[in-house]
Amino acid sequence: MHLCSSTAAGIWSQPRRESRDGVGVLVYLHLLLSFVIELLWFSDFGVDGGPAARALRPKFNVFSKHVTTHTGFKLPPVEMKYLIAASVALKGVGSLLFAFGSTMGAYLLLLHQALATPILFDFYNYDADRKEFTQLFVKFTQSLALFGALLFFIGMKNSMPRRQAKKKAPKSKTN
Repeated sequence: MHLCSSTAAGIWSQPRRESRDGVGVLVYLHLLLSFVIELLWFSDFGVDGGPAARALRPKFNVFSKHVTTHTGFKLPPVEMKYLIAASVALKGVGSLLFAFGSTMGAYLLLLHQALATPILFDFYNYDADRKEFTQLFVKFTQSLALFGALLFFIGMKNSMPRRQAKKKAPKSKTN
């Protein structure tokens, strides 16, 4: 098969487009799916925070004891229903902004990941030979991978040059 030299030159001279948004799409789909799951799980919120508050309270208490032991800083008492509502709102707003390519959304999601990951996936409270340790450690490392993908997205957004408005040359009047 013989290609015309102008056609071949046209194909090869075009700049190759790299897909920089592939990571962003995967991160967004993961966040959207987890947000939907959270909404379904938290749908029985009730006046006390529902089953989410009952599941989070012991984990938060253990995390609070770890923080106090290692840093000497005592965390203030927190209502679980407000903590859960703030978590869902932070993840929801962050995901929505991230879907439109905003770095602010990525920063909100980073904040959510940084606060929620050590509390929810407390593998450090279990012996390494227990089943719970393995399950929580896998989820913890997946959360760290998501954290890294968000950092990568922010880095890519900050490394791309900003569009600058082109100044139009004034047109000369011809009479």
